This record gives sequence, C-alpha cells and structure tokens, in this order.
Amino acid sequence: MTIQTPSRSFSANEHEKGVALVVAATLAWSASGVYTRLLTTDIWTAIAWRSLFGGLFLLIPSLFLEGGFSRRQWSSIFHPSGLAMIACQTFSQACFIGALYMTTVANVTMIYATAPFIAALLGWAILKERVPRRTLVAGSVCLVGVAIIVAASIGGGTGLGDLLALGMTVSFALIIVIPRIDRSAPSLPPTIVSAFLTLVIFAPFGSVGSLDLHNWLVLAAFGATNFSFALVLFLAGAKRMPPAEAALIGTMEIVLTPFWVWLFFSERPPLATFFGGAIILATVLWHTFIDLKQSRRSHPPG
Repeated sequence: MTIQTPSRSFSANEHEKGVALVVAATLAWSASGVYTRLLTTDIWTAIAWRSLFGGLFLLIPSLFLEGGFSRRQWSSIFHPSGLAMIACQTFSQACFIGALYMTTVANVTMIYATAPFIAALLGWAILKERVPRRTLVAGSVCLVGVAIIVAASIGGGTGLGDLLALGMTVSFALIIVIPRIDRSAPSLPPTIVSAFLTLVIFAPFGSVGSLDLHNWLVLAAFGATNFSFALVLFLAGAKRMPPAEAALIGTMEIVLTPFWVWLFFSERPPLATFFGGAIILATVLWHTFIDLKQSRRSHPPG
C-alpha cells in the first residue's frame, strides 16, 4: 500500500536524492532488532524511554519541516481522528518493543510486512474503497504466510510475541486508514504526542535503576535513528520519487532487519519463519513491482 501523492514528474537529480534518503531511512528502520538485542533492560523500561528519546528527536526536526506546524495542526490532535491516531500509535509502539523482546526479529518483521494489505482490507470494510484484485490476492497469500509463522510458535514460547507483532501490524494499518477517513488528520503531531504518552503510561512499570550508561546510549540511538530520523528521511525522500518506488525500496527492511540480528547475534529464526517469510516477501515484492510498473507507465520521468 503506497501513499497517494499528486501526479508529477521528477528530475534526475531530485530522484537520486530521493533514492538516497529513502535508502538511509530503510537502513535506520532495519536496525530495530539490533538495538533491542543490545538492551539489557526490561520490556517496560525499553518501551517508555525509547519513546521519550523518539519524541524528543522528532519534535526538533518537525519544527523545521515545511515551516513547522501551525496552531490548527496541533489543535487538530484533539479531534476524534487525532485522538484515534494517538491511541493507535501508542498501542503500536508498545506492541512493537514487546514483540521484539518476546519473539524472533524475523517473526516480527514478516508479520509487520502484511500491514499494507490489512490496511487495504480495513479501507474496504470501513470506507468501501475499491480494492484491486491483485491486492486481495496478495493479502490473502500473506495471511497464509502469517498463519504459518504464528502456528509454529504455539507452544514454543514465542506465541505471545507473535500476537503482539500482529497487534502492532493491525494498529499500524489503522494509522494508514485514519487519514483517509479524515483528510485533515495530521500525521506527525500525533506521533510526537503518542511518544510522550507512551512514556507516561509505561515508565511506572519500568526500572530506572537498570538504565546504566550502556542502556541510555542504546535507547537514545534507538529513539533518534529508528523512531525519528528514519521517518524524517523517508518523508523527505518519498516526495522526490513515485510512491511505488519508495515502497519498493522500503521492502529491503523485510530482509535487512532479521539479517543484521543473524549477523551480529546469530539469531536464527524457526524453519516455519523461513517458509512463511518467503511467501510474504515474494508476495510483497510481486505486488510492489506491479505498482511500480503502473506508476512509471502513468507518470514517466521527465
């Protein structure tokens, strides 16, 4: 599922900058598993303080994006759509870290890759949006892949983590759909507010005493790069290239995230994850390549 942008052509230089920015964002997002495996704190502490640093590092650059936010944009977070965005993002952040702690990084990544198709299903159910047949087919095939991954985790000690990953994926799909329900719904202000709200909710359950210098540095880097700078880089790059191409580059995260953890920590996912993940990855790439081909046909580079 790609973000729709106005039809336009992109100069070669502008396109190259966009590719570099989106690649950098994808690399930053793919480091989530490495950061999590470096942490030695409990889940609650990781959720709370990673969100704090993410909110702080996102607040500063957001003030300079397109001149910063107007008072109307900030006040819009108190509208139903804004509050829904905050709730979904808070829930998604908590499930994300919880899942990374309680199951393999590969399982989290593969399940999360189905978010665009779940968003398409929600868009059809809530907004009666027309969903292309290939998206319905791709979504159904991806759900088979998720079922294989989750079924293999039952009784294996990672079932709860897989369910948290699924909860994160559904809530993120809602984050994609809500702005289509209310076009005035802002995206970045609720993200910033949800980061600080996550801190308020989960910090009381954590242990500040476990935060030595090592953990402080990892959490700061986790929040700054994976939460904040990756989003800013992606938004800056995506507007310089067709949405389908940005989405295609973004699929690298599906492969890179578990790869880094395997490389540095020798974390080998279960065999079922290889089968289910291969189904999901192949389906996402097939669907994204078709989107890219149609995008280039409709809007050839100028």
